[in-house]
Amino acid sequence: MSGVSSAATDINGTGTAEARAGGASTISNVFSFPNPVNEVAARTVAAGVVVMAVTFAVTGWGWLLIPLTYGFIARVLTGPTLSPLGRIATQVVAPRLADHEKHVPGPPKRFAQGIGVVFTVSASVLWLAGATGASRAVIAMLAVAAFLEAAFAFCLGCKVFALLMKVGVVPEAVCEECNDLSLRIPGLSQST
Repeated sequence: MSGVSSAATDINGTGTAEARAGGASTISNVFSFPNPVNEVAARTVAAGVVVMAVTFAVTGWGWLLIPLTYGFIARVLTGPTLSPLGRIATQVVAPRLADHEKHVPGPPKRFAQGIGVVFTVSASVLWLAGATGASRAVIAMLAVAAFLEAAFAFCLGCKVFALLMKVGVVPEAVCEECNDLSLRIPGLSQST
């Protein structure tokens, strides 16, 4: 499917069920996170984060913390809906890439975005407090994590999420798909 111009497009670029049915977007659609997530779109967002984070870490331009912080907060709350970077990734970049239909579970990606909120808010507070070096170091760590996602599809936040599930901090019901590969790989459910 090529780019979708609907205002109610999820991270898969397919649109919410209500938008596909021709209905208007509701508040519950805006404040939802897609599941599954288009991994190509997620990696595209991570690439944008790398560019902004490295630029901030090198230059110390405090204004870059505004779009970085806003982007993570918007993506945690609404997926790509209110995130300019998320919208570009889902509606412009990912649909134009040859292999853009790989999907991964949404809850770990949302958790990873939440970690991004912690890093960017912390860096913003540090910068406002005059600790610009510490702020740049925090964003440099975020840049490393975003680079791993963008370049290798290795999501550190997702790995932490899986560990928290394994030790019982995150209930398995939060991500059934994370635990049951047959839900992601159709051939496995038929081989019983």
